[in-house]
Amino acid sequence: MSVPHEKPARSWSRRKQARPGEILDAALTVFAEKGFAAARMEDIAARAGVTKGTIYLYFPSKEEVFKSLARKHVGDTLVNAAEQARQYEGSVREFLTILLTVVGNKIQHGEVAVLPKIIIAESGNFPELARFWRTEVIDKALGMLTGVIAKGIERGEVRQVPAEYVARLCVAPVVMSIIWRTVIAPTDAVPFDYQKFLSLHLDVLLKGLEPEGRKP
Repeated sequence: MSVPHEKPARSWSRRKQARPGEILDAALTVFAEKGFAAARMEDIAARAGVTKGTIYLYFPSKEEVFKSLARKHVGDTLVNAAEQARQYEGSVREFLTILLTVVGNKIQHGEVAVLPKIIIAESGNFPELARFWRTEVIDKALGMLTGVIAKGIERGEVRQVPAEYVARLCVAPVVMSIIWRTVIAPTDAVPFDYQKFLSLHLDVLLKGLEPEGRKP
C-alpha cells in the first residue's frame, strides 16, 4: 500500500533545507544594493520570496545573517586554503599565485566583495561585526599566509624578514582591489584587470624578497 503524500513531504523537506542558502543569497544581493545599515530583514525576505518570520527561524538577527554570509563565502575558503597550505610542497610563489588567482576571480566576478566593504564602511556603527571579521577572516588569513612565508624562509626561498609583515603585504593589494571594485569601478572608462594587478604585485613583492645572490 502506498503512503499518501509521501512525495510532497520529501519535496517540502528538501525545500526547507535549501531555504537558509536561498536567504543568504538574497541577503548578499540586498547588502550589495543597500549596504548593511540600510538593508532591512523585510528587503531580504522579499528578495528570497519568504516572509520575514521565516528568516527568523534560521537567523535571529541581521548581524547573524551577515556572519553566516561571511562564513559561507569567506570562512570556508580560508579553511580550505589553510589546509592546502599545510599540505602544499611547492614553492611560495606557486602557492600564492594560485591563491591570489582564486581571490582575484571572486573580487572581479562575485558580489562577495561587498562583505569587506561593509566592514570598512560601517564598522564604527557595528563594532561587533568588525570584531567578528577580525577573528574569523583577518586573523585566519594572516595566520595562514604567515605560515606560508615562514616555510619559504626556512627553505631559503625568502630572505630573513618578519613573516607576519610579509603576510600583510600579500593582503594589501586584495584590500585595494576590493575598494576599487566596490567604490571606484563604476567610474572606470576601461575595466580594471584585477588578476593582472594581483599577479604583478606578487611578482614585484617576491623578487624583492629573494635572498641576495639566489639564482631564479
